[in-house]
Parts: sequence; C-alpha cells; structure tokens
Amino acid sequence: MFRAHRIRAILAIILISTFQANGQQQVLSLKEAIQLSLQNYGTINAKASYVQASKEALKQSQSEYLPDFVLSGQQNYGTVNGQIGPLYGYRGLSASASGPPLPTQNWNGTFGSLYLANLNWDFFNFGRARERINVAKAGLIRDEQDLVQEQFQHQVRVAGAYLLLQAAQRLTRSFERNLDRAQALRTVVVARVKNGLNPGVDSSLANAEVSSAKIALVNSQDRELEQSNQLARLLGVPAQKFALDSLFITRIPDAVEVKASQIPENHPILNYYRSRIQLSNQQAKYFKTFQYPTLSFFSVIQGRGSGIGNGFNEQNPTNINSNYWQGVTPGRGNYLVGLGMYWNLTSTLRVRHQVASQSFISQGLQHEYELVNQQIKAQQALAVNKIENALKNFKEAPIQVKAASDAYMQKSVLYRNGLATIVEITQALYLLNRAETDRDIAYSNVWQALLYQSGTMGDFNLFMNEF
Repeated sequence: MFRAHRIRAILAIILISTFQANGQQQVLSLKEAIQLSLQNYGTINAKASYVQASKEALKQSQSEYLPDFVLSGQQNYGTVNGQIGPLYGYRGLSASASGPPLPTQNWNGTFGSLYLANLNWDFFNFGRARERINVAKAGLIRDEQDLVQEQFQHQVRVAGAYLLLQAAQRLTRSFERNLDRAQALRTVVVARVKNGLNPGVDSSLANAEVSSAKIALVNSQDRELEQSNQLARLLGVPAQKFALDSLFITRIPDAVEVKASQIPENHPILNYYRSRIQLSNQQAKYFKTFQYPTLSFFSVIQGRGSGIGNGFNEQNPTNINSNYWQGVTPGRGNYLVGLGMYWNLTSTLRVRHQVASQSFISQGLQHEYELVNQQIKAQQALAVNKIENALKNFKEAPIQVKAASDAYMQKSVLYRNGLATIVEITQALYLLNRAETDRDIAYSNVWQALLYQSGTMGDFNLFMNEF
C-alpha cells in the first residue's frame, strides 16, 4: 500500500512538471486538480487504508464461527516420583509426575511423550458471534463513510483554493495595469513640470502614486504566492506556479439558484455521523450477549508414550527403560468427547454497566449529529444569501468599471490641458483600480457562492456540472 502511494506521488510530480514545455505553461483544469488531489492527499490515502483494515477485521470476525482445532506434541525427559498430598499449581508453576509414591527419592529418569488433537467449538452463545460480525460491518461502514466525506470535503477545499488562486492572479494583473497607468501618468506629469506647466509638487505626488502602485502589486503577488502554495499542498505536489483555466473569469455559472432546498438524506457528512451512531448502537448489542452462557462441544484424541514399564512399583523401582524411542513412541491412546456450558453469573453486573456506558456514548454521538445537521442548515441559508449578493455585485461591477474608466479618461485629458489637478486624476486612478479589482472579485464570488451551496447540499456535482 505504501509503495502504491509513493508511485502515485511520483507520477503526480511528473505530471505537474510537464505543465511547462517549450517555454509555455500548460493549463491545469479544475477537474485535473481534483483528480490529482484525490490520488495524492495523505489524509485520503490514510482513510483508504483504514477501510482496508476494517475489511480485514470483518473477515477475521466472520472466521470466529470456526471451531478451535489444536494439535499438540511434546517429548520430555524426567523422573516420576509421586507423593500423596494436596497440591495447587499456582499460575502453572508446577510439574506433573505420574507414578506411585515410592518410599524413598530416586533420580532414575526416562523419556516420555504426549500427542493430542483437541477440538473446541462454541456452537451456541446467544448471538455473540453474529453481533460481533455486525459490529465489524458497522465499523467498515463507518470507515467507508469517513472516507467518502473526507473526499467530498477535500474536493470542496481544492475547488475553493483553485478559485482563490485564480482571483489572486486576476488581482495581480489588475495591480500590474494600475502600475502601468501610474507610470504613464508620471511621465506626463514630469514632462509638464519640466515645461513649467504644472508645479513641481505634482511630480512628487506622481512619484508617490507609482510607489503606492508598486507596493500594492508586491502585496498582491505575495497573496498570490500564498494561494499557490495552499493549492500545491492540497494537491500533494511541490510548491510552484500554476496556469489556471480562464473559464471562471469569462462567465458565471448557469445553474445558480437563489432559493433554499432540503438537505438530502445522503449528505456525506451526515452519513458519516449517522454511521458512528449505528456503530455505537451495534457495540451495545454485542456487549449484551456477554451476560448469557456459552455452550461448547469439545473432543480430544490423545496418544502417550513412556519409558516406565508396567511393573514399576515400590518393589521394582528399576523397571525403567531409558531408550529414547521407547519413551517417545505412543503406547496408550484415549479419546474424549463431550458438551459443556460456561456461564459466569456475575458477568451480568459488569455487562449492565458496560451497556449503559455505550448507550451514553450513543447519546453523545446523536447530539453531535444534531449539531452538525443544524450547522449545515444554517450554512444552507447563508449560501442562498451569498449567491444573491454575489449576483447583485456581478451585475453592478461592469457599470462601475465603465464609469471609473470614463472618469479616468476624462481627467487625463483635462489634466493634459491644464484643466484638472493632480489630486483629481490620482483620485480617478484610484477609483478605476478599485473598480477593476471589484470586478475580478465579483466573478470569483459567484463561483465561490455556488461552491459553498454545493458544499451545504452535499452534492459536489452541483458545482462540477458547470464544466
């Protein structure tokens, strides 16, 4: 899994590096950016691995239906002195010696062996195995929904970063045009000052306006760099400059709806929170099964070998054969089958509190679900207002640009003819720059509003269907 992720990351870097060929940078579309981010982003890859882990856990829980089948064999060497009396093997720290109690200790050792096959099957436990499988299934559903909601939110984040970067690039172009206009104005002002047509202070004001335009451009470039870095991080690629699709600055979306609608039942985020509640409820059902008994079937087939002869007793304590093969070759066999029941009567007291604790967890998860549902409803209402306001600004932006452009052109002509002051033309320059930046932001805000609505509706296709 790690190697596959690494290969995808390398391919992504190669893909991005090919965006510059023959000195011309290739355009990165939003769909390509979304696809790239879903392949590379670490959180998504991590949650995909968690889904695979849950699938394996489900298979493991399903195998609990199988009985325990144990094969065992041992070969040992030791003495067989026995003694009449009570004995408790505390934590297994005792040795088993099968032999008659001899009047004196002896150190005659021989080989022995034990071979057995044991089968234990809890064939009925009041649904415990079934509920454990249901818990594993609920855990898998929870992890799958977590992956889906993470992919959904990440697509929204990438689209948002894409739009913000494009807006930042457009603002940088606007500030570049503003600097060009300021420099052109300074050229005119300096020429008029040198010819004595305007006072010298006009050249100082023109120089100040150029410096202000340069500072604004640098600040805009810095914001563009930050947005570019943010987009690269979300794509999982090295930081770089991106050439983006110009669609977002040439038109607005066709399917913008200025009305509220119901939140769909299959909203990815709500589905994830519902899956958490279902998992907790299923765990409570599983815990309840621990208060019931377990019915088991068991069987044993055993073979045993020993170097001790049949006549070994107090009168004949030397009837021992130290030959290895004599000791490890089975000489006796036994079998045993049976049914058993195991029921810890005091477990009911413990399980009751465990189930109650899990029920409170379910209540807490339910409260979290209701909170998220309320937040999404509030965001949906806000999305309607965002779209309405964005459309209003979009309609007003061209009017503002046209008026500011005409005003700047008029003041420029008047200034060249000595009929306007430097303050008036710089004010017109400022208004034109603000109008252009407002226009660029207005285009982006309409797309941002649609993206916001898509996020609140839990349907990313509402946004992507515009392409």
